[in-house]
Amino acid sequence: MTELRHYDVIVSPVVTEKSTMASENNQVVFNVAKKATKPEIKAAIEALFKVKVTGVNTLVRKGKVKRFRGTRGRQSDVKKAVVTLADGHSIDVSTGL
Repeated sequence: MTELRHYDVIVSPVVTEKSTMASENNQVVFNVAKKATKPEIKAAIEALFKVKVTGVNTLVRKGKVKRFRGTRGRQSDVKKAVVTLADGHSIDVSTGL
């Protein structure tokens, strides 16, 4: 049985033009928890999707200041993980878990 903490590490898949282009190179992009480490992300992806991960790169996108109806608001910081999969493995992010 997969542990519940794996679901806490991975927040959501990122479906953008850039992440779709990365999928051609066996890479998948996920939003992850701010405190998640690379080994935790690797373990969660391998356990949840039953694939072999060869590399994990992370980045933090700083939140922007946006205006809505004249009121200033701030978006939260988001941590992303670019996960490289072994040859022959793939993850279809269009289907749910």
